[in-house]
Amino acid sequence: MSDLLTLTPEGLYCPAIKAHIDPVRPVERAIITHGHADHARSGHGSVLATPQTLDIMGLRYGTDFCGQPQSLNYGEQIDLSGIKVSLHPAGHVLGSAQILLTGEGGRTVVSGDYKRQSDPTCAAFELVTCDTFVTEATFGLPVFRHPPALQEVQKLLASLKLFPDKTHLVGAYALGKAQRVIGELRAAGYDRTIYLHGALVALTTYYEEQGIMLGPVEPVAKRGKELAGEIVLCPPGQLADRWARRFGDTVTVMASGWMRVRARARQRGAELPLIMSDHADWDDLCKTIIETQASQIWVTHGAEEALVHWCETNGRKARPLNMIGYDDGEEAEVSESAVETG
Repeated sequence: MSDLLTLTPEGLYCPAIKAHIDPVRPVERAIITHGHADHARSGHGSVLATPQTLDIMGLRYGTDFCGQPQSLNYGEQIDLSGIKVSLHPAGHVLGSAQILLTGEGGRTVVSGDYKRQSDPTCAAFELVTCDTFVTEATFGLPVFRHPPALQEVQKLLASLKLFPDKTHLVGAYALGKAQRVIGELRAAGYDRTIYLHGALVALTTYYEEQGIMLGPVEPVAKRGKELAGEIVLCPPGQLADRWARRFGDTVTVMASGWMRVRARARQRGAELPLIMSDHADWDDLCKTIIETQASQIWVTHGAEEALVHWCETNGRKARPLNMIGYDDGEEAEVSESAVETG
């Protein structure tokens, strides 16, 4: 066990500061890595997170999502009961952070969800050396090697040229994925208006308020077949919903790291699967573990056993945490389903 962390039914816990990290149920004190629904829940007594994560929680759960919010900028350090706490970019989504705990028990990093690929919509991953590293393993199998995002976006642009009379409906989660798809399209030179399902508007607007330029975007509102030849982003659950029928003949697109798996693509009804992930792939998971110089690795939510085996064969102590309450990298749509489907 780490000298700084232990495991409880609520999740990872640091006894010295009496705080849980990304707890799965309400607790007195929480430190939150990022705003996705399986990591950031409402109802905690106090929440320490980056300013952006606190804002995102406020947008999703209301301003009273916790008793006392406390913001901490990247690289800023506070002392809690003799433990130094700092937050460092995780490269996952806007505001996502790795948590560094430093005390007599050494340096422990809880990475949350992270990626090493470039992303125009969030701060790049920052490597933090440590003694104990807690890593996700969402794509912790050698089969998962994510291609460059630009390569995947070019598939979408090629399809637009091939089918200029069809609306291209792109399934993308409201926090992080939708904005990244837009950002990657802009980086590829696409400058036309991109249309948004109502559930994606608030967070996309927030990204722009944070200085992330996404170009012309508009809500779909009541439009339908007049958007033939345009790109429309929506929550994945809407791709097979009656909402999608308003556009007539469409090309159904899904952006996710899971599109590497054909069965997942079929399950989503994706005619054009885009392998675009906000999580580290196998190579980057292994690379990061080595570069942290950590001698002890804790592995959570994903293909835990495979990554643990790799760690052990590469001279590092490792253990699977077998934590419940975290999804497989496809963000829960709880907050999106309640939004007006315009």
